[in-house]
Amino acid sequence: MKSRKLSRKRQRATIVGAAAASVVAGAALLPNWSAGAASVADPTVDAATKATFQRLADAVFTDRTDALVGDDGAKQKTSRFSGDVRLSSAQSRAEKSALAKLESRKARLAELGEKYRSANTKVTLDRARVKGRHASVDVTETTTLAYDKATGTEPKTTGFEAHHTLTFKADREGNWQLTNVRDTDDGVAVNQVQATAFVATPMTGDSTPPSATRSATTWPAPAKAKNFTASGYDYKAMAAYAAKYWKNYNPAYPNFNGEGAGGDCTNFVSQSLKAGGWKHVPGYVNDFHKWFGNSDIQSDSFVGVNEFSWFALSSKRVTSLANVYQADIGDVVQMDFNKDGSKDHTMIVTYRSPQGVPYLSYHSTNTYNRSLASIIASYPNAAYYAYRT
Repeated sequence: MKSRKLSRKRQRATIVGAAAASVVAGAALLPNWSAGAASVADPTVDAATKATFQRLADAVFTDRTDALVGDDGAKQKTSRFSGDVRLSSAQSRAEKSALAKLESRKARLAELGEKYRSANTKVTLDRARVKGRHASVDVTETTTLAYDKATGTEPKTTGFEAHHTLTFKADREGNWQLTNVRDTDDGVAVNQVQATAFVATPMTGDSTPPSATRSATTWPAPAKAKNFTASGYDYKAMAAYAAKYWKNYNPAYPNFNGEGAGGDCTNFVSQSLKAGGWKHVPGYVNDFHKWFGNSDIQSDSFVGVNEFSWFALSSKRVTSLANVYQADIGDVVQMDFNKDGSKDHTMIVTYRSPQGVPYLSYHSTNTYNRSLASIIASYPNAAYYAYRT
């Protein structure tokens, strides 16, 4: 459907507060960069239009984040902007659905005793590619949420950095519409509606890998205190490493994020464990009994979700926990999103509250101190595996 031209009064329209929701509702069409043209050839994307792409993305992800903030909390207000971009009808429906799911997630979180009292979301444009009437825009979202009523040593905030690709299409008048939003991290961001499974490395070798025991997710969990001295590992060093490199990656290791790379979650956890004293077991990269990683070479068990589990269990470096809420600092938690038997995601515990709630940090999406309650509320149908390191 063609976008109609807007009057000067309408050209000063802004998106304030729940901006994306307004666009979703179809109440605000944004002004026309190419006003006066009955039909244009392939439209160009100048700096002003790129800025509009970025700000619309900011509005969309701000709305998603705000859907998780408690009703008595402080909602964000997006910056004023104008430009010739709006959501397509299909994307409007998709955003309505996303916001509804996130509102349900907020309710599940409240049942678990967790609320966010405020949030801050910012989006930067990394790259824009234009071909004819189609534009593909890569953006980075940086979001911080403040936990409600955090006390003592409990984390005051949780934060993440996510990457997205937005697709735009221009009509014959040169008016751009946002037609799709795609998460490119293969991650589990707080405001992400649905997780994307990681790429599991196929097993090679001549022995059968051990099977992990699925952990219960009931709260509260039976007590299982961790002995922080028995293993000889430095669990505080593991947590400190994760705190340092959850967002700013260690250049001494390769980064496995990006299209077809499989995700960096297990690579990050392995680095954290290595910082706390896990020693290399050299050998063939595809032998899950081996474990090693540096800037030049990494074993499958160092970077692969399932291979890590096989190595950790077969080497006796970990034991399975009956309940995921028993996990403590330096312990590892894995998820199988669709319960197909192949694990998809690896995380490390970087804090445990006095009430017994683990907080996890991970790559893909880069996240620090996200509560286990939040993760379970977001993915209640996933299978969870917890390992005492």
